[in-house]
Amino acid sequence: MKPTFALILAAACTALAATPDMPRFRWENFTEAEGLPDNHVFNVCVDGDRVWAATDNGLGLYEKGKWKIYRPKDGLVHRAVLGVAVDPRTGVVWAATMGGLSRFSAGKFDNFTQLNSGLSNDVVYGVAVQGDYVWTATAAGASRLNTRTGQWALFNERNTPMYEIWTYNVSAGVGKVYYAVWGGGVLEYDVKTERWKDYNDPDSETEMVVQKDQGLIHEITTSVSYAEKDKILWVATYFGASRYDGRNWKNFLEKDSGLPSNFMNQVKAVDGNHAWFSTDKGLTYYDGENWAVYRPALGTHKPEMLVRDKAGKVSRVEAETAPAHQYVLAVDFQGDDIWVATAKGISHGVRIK
Repeated sequence: MKPTFALILAAACTALAATPDMPRFRWENFTEAEGLPDNHVFNVCVDGDRVWAATDNGLGLYEKGKWKIYRPKDGLVHRAVLGVAVDPRTGVVWAATMGGLSRFSAGKFDNFTQLNSGLSNDVVYGVAVQGDYVWTATAAGASRLNTRTGQWALFNERNTPMYEIWTYNVSAGVGKVYYAVWGGGVLEYDVKTERWKDYNDPDSETEMVVQKDQGLIHEITTSVSYAEKDKILWVATYFGASRYDGRNWKNFLEKDSGLPSNFMNQVKAVDGNHAWFSTDKGLTYYDGENWAVYRPALGTHKPEMLVRDKAGKVSRVEAETAPAHQYVLAVDFQGDDIWVATAKGISHGVRIK
């Protein structure tokens, strides 16, 4: 039996050693004490010099060193915000919430629910902007709003291969749209042909991986991220991660990679070979060969950075700061910097050159 990441770590040298050149950060953390709406941050979205935080008690905007809070009294449809997306052309902000979809434009909220629009369900887990279209992932299928015409399209088990309708995350590229379907694998929408295709675990929903690289690692998918330029799909699940190049699957498990856990909330692609994983045991970076984990140490809570090289050797790299918590839910990029949503605050990683 191959050793787990934890066993490899226990046997690794704890002193600073010659390690692959992985990104290093100085972390600054924000909680309610610094003006964050709530410490439980579900998602983060970088909007130029601004940063939006989707929290359990409001939508937060970080701008010019200060936080501003938006809640239902300000027009937000529901206090629990699960996802945020910004239209790069117009600057319009879309917030996915537990009570509908909110559009924030010119300082004003407009809200969409099952009662006043074609939204599939009021529980909206994710939102993505693709040109004139806004795609949503809801508890009862997918919805698409044409912002020019105002028309809605609904996608569920009736008109797609979806056999589970609990869509949990959406990633919209120019040519493809991907959905993570909870218990239903991944759905792909081809923009040109307007056809849907599904990807599933050949081992079904069992936790045992019988055919490791023969398909999607598991049916319980939590996030998808499409690297448009390289045409690579990354998938996060509660039982490992997958990478798909259009022909071949490559799957990653804690026991044979640098992942600190198989339990993942999000994957965020940099490109076809580089990706960030938000896990319950730390933020993880993969450069195609080597791995790095950033977190407060699970036992001591002291800042910790771990690097696993392609040969499997794990080393500790000296770190003075760490993300706010090891339970990471999402990341986004701001140039060379990174913003991290955690269960106990939001963190800004300033890249150390």
